Amino acid sequence: MNDLPRHRGMRNKLVKLLIEKGIRDRLVLKAIGTVPRHLFIDSSFEDFAYQDRAFPIGADQTISHPYTVAFQSEKMKLKEGDKVLEVGTGSGYQAAVLVAMGIKVYSIERQKELFDFSKMMLSKMDYKLNQVFGDGYIGWPQYAPFDGIIVTAGAPYIPKPLLAQLKIGARLVIPVGDKEQRMKVITRNSEDDFSVEDHGDFRFVPMLQKRNS
Repeated sequence: MNDLPRHRGMRNKLVKLLIEKGIRDRLVLKAIGTVPRHLFIDSSFEDFAYQDRAFPIGADQTISHPYTVAFQSEKMKLKEGDKVLEVGTGSGYQAAVLVAMGIKVYSIERQKELFDFSKMMLSKMDYKLNQVFGDGYIGWPQYAPFDGIIVTAGAPYIPKPLLAQLKIGARLVIPVGDKEQRMKVITRNSEDDFSVEDHGDFRFVPMLQKRNS
């Protein structure tokens, strides 16, 4: 569980790269500069952990590019103390970034291998959040409404239960599509009114589920 000065130096370079790519949210940048990404991936990738690249993490899943993590986090427009639902814990890195931002995180993972790994790693590193093994398509209604919802895998459509669990004014950030996705940001303007922004092409692994509507 080593986090050495060289790792911190690589994180500082990564933060500068993200700023060059347009990330501006100070909470996001501070968190990216703090969270030890190399501990969430296989040690064979350690020397490359702070490049803007995705890596395999088991169960045919990947850890997202740091830019993607930063972009999705920024698009929720969060403030410290907000409550966020994360659909797809994966390695736990995105959840750790949100916790480091001062966010109350509720994270769902349906791959048991990844659920067990992320729960162990996040606990070891003392990132405090709520985790559950289950179907992200139905969200986590008992803790709704949320100040933001982030989906970290490609969804073929926008799940209605997630929209229902947004606070008024809150945002759902979700990549929509099969092999390639468009990043959608859906804002809940009122009980029944939602607006959608399209933020271009991204590539994620598919979101696994029973495909509830």
